[in-house]
Amino acid sequence: MAQRLDYPGAANWSVDHIPYDQINRDAVHGDEQLFFVIASASFVEITSDLFTRSLAGFFADDVELATWLLESWEPEELQHGEALKRYVKAVWPEFDWDRTYEEFLVAYRPLCAPELLASTRALEMAARCVVETGTASFYRMLAHSTDEPVLKLIANNIRSDEVRHYKHFFHAFERYRAVEGTGRAAVLRALLAEMAEIDSQDGYLAFKYVFQARNPGRKFDASDYAAYRERIRDLARDHFPTDSAIKMLLKPLGLPAFASRWIVPPVTAATRLLVLR
Repeated sequence: MAQRLDYPGAANWSVDHIPYDQINRDAVHGDEQLFFVIASASFVEITSDLFTRSLAGFFADDVELATWLLESWEPEELQHGEALKRYVKAVWPEFDWDRTYEEFLVAYRPLCAPELLASTRALEMAARCVVETGTASFYRMLAHSTDEPVLKLIANNIRSDEVRHYKHFFHAFERYRAVEGTGRAAVLRALLAEMAEIDSQDGYLAFKYVFQARNPGRKFDASDYAAYRERIRDLARDHFPTDSAIKMLLKPLGLPAFASRWIVPPVTAATRLLVLR
């Protein structure tokens, strides 16, 4: 996959250099939960271009940000999806990734409509900070929870990218917050709303189509996703980086130390949703 590596702060890795031939397939092939995690994530990541176009359009007159979105963020997100896709195909070749993805794409496309973006630019950047917090934390959790070296390498590479993306979105958020005069209450509402959405959009839809393909003839039920969600939370209890996730989530609020005491508990509770991104 083409990857622009000369962009300032760009990824320093390429999917073409991942040693897929060195995967310890016997160690992971029988892990059904891991299959659902990686296959679902690959679907969402590799479809990033749909959302990027909407986001770049929203910021079309901000040449610097729009250029970064299209020339750096989009190819890096697509590379994440490609890296995970190749892993799925290497470990679980019996899974028809391409056909299942095409079915998922039809249902997923409406979720990327421009009208679903936040009402202001500052609040949209705040929402992006939530998403990048979730993805950076998720891949850190994945890297810490697996002993399979190639998967650990991929997860760490993606995590590093997502942390950089968070920083870029946060700086854009600060710029627009100053211009638009966005208050903390509005930012907090945007953060919590985005965390609530995580549980019901991308991850749910990706899991649904992967599950249906993995279980032909069995009708998908919301309880299947609920059971999957509980298993992910079991994993998160041991490996999710809660402290760093909370710091990233609170940063857009710019809270003084004394105010953090009353906002940390609800944000801590809400971080459990981030593992489902």
